[in-house]
Amino acid sequence: MSSFLLNPSRNWFAKQHCKAVSKRLRKYGLRWDDLYDPKEDLDIKEALDRLPREIVDARHQRLKRAMDLSMKHEYLPEDLQALQTPFRSYLQDMFALVKRENAEREALGALPLYQRTIP
Repeated sequence: MSSFLLNPSRNWFAKQHCKAVSKRLRKYGLRWDDLYDPKEDLDIKEALDRLPREIVDARHQRLKRAMDLSMKHEYLPEDLQALQTPFRSYLQDMFALVKRENAEREALGALPLYQRTIP
């Protein structure tokens, strides 16, 4: 049942929500993955640390541009909004890998990566 509720291709309300979120992200030139906060989740921080430098730099540029636009109470020009790809993911694969590694570490009885101490 929940897969039906969350699937935009099968649920009209989910599709409308996706359109609204996409429109809002396009206005600032952001992607969905830019909204993840590395200070809130250490797995996100680890995934970002593993990504190539140019991808992380592009993320920082998008975030800076969005903050600047927000402070000025402006949006991207319409022609640039049309070029944006808000749901094109760059973080999800690495995040899933970090989650799998943590689950494997836990299954083997090792300390989580972030709680290890140097002997």
